[in-house]
Amino acid sequence: MGVSEILVQIDREIAQLQQARAMLNGASNGKFRVARPGKRVARKKRNLTPEGRRRIAEAVKRRWAEQKKRAAAGK
Repeated sequence: MGVSEILVQIDREIAQLQQARAMLNGASNGKFRVARPGKRVARKKRNLTPEGRRRIAEAVKRRWAEQKKRAAAGK
């Protein structure tokens, strides 16, 4: 690989970086949101449906029953 090939590769990389920078600068125009350090966005609270709560409760009960069965078999 010669010096001229290395320079061409570096020029390509510089062009890609400049393009990425231009896209990020365009993001400040309102097209994209850029996260800034120090600012925290409050997340929307997730709500479970009664059906979801019931399914979780059943799964936990099955888990407890399995643990009890294993503990009884181990004694």
